[in-house]
Amino acid sequence: MLAKTIYWTITHINHKPFLFAATEKGLSYLDSHSEPFLPFKKWAQKNLPTFTLIENEKKLNPYIDELRRYFSRESDSFTLPFDLYGTAFQLSVWEALLDVEYGETVSYTHIAHALNKPTAVRAVANAIGANPLLIFIPCHRVIGKDGSLTGFRSGLDLKKTLLSLESK
Repeated sequence: MLAKTIYWTITHINHKPFLFAATEKGLSYLDSHSEPFLPFKKWAQKNLPTFTLIENEKKLNPYIDELRRYFSRESDSFTLPFDLYGTAFQLSVWEALLDVEYGETVSYTHIAHALNKPTAVRAVANAIGANPLLIFIPCHRVIGKDGSLTGFRSGLDLKKTLLSLESK
């Protein structure tokens, strides 16, 4: 039986701090804040309260390398495994986000319709806001129905940067 461990590290990419966290099964959390540890600790306490947090950059290097390749435009997709924790509805929304192609944007309404839940736009928005894997699960590709940029946990500046990076 695998020990219940979350490996984590903070690294800077393009002058922004990113906190990566993974279990033995895959990447579970990625966020970028000026103080990224506190949001991560709250997430871990809520989702994996029995896991031990261990700082270990070496375990996260494959994911760090994938994100660096994304930012340098060497790759437009991610191939390493995830280990996601959420409700069944959240997991379905996050899965739907993986279908949004690099360089494309969709609305919250589009995702709700893709899930055959056209009246659940607000619930979809809440699930997207709870996405624990920024960039890897491309919630930044979701915009307002009118084309406006809407909330993004790590700030609209990063969302603009990501959409600009992906523009063809």
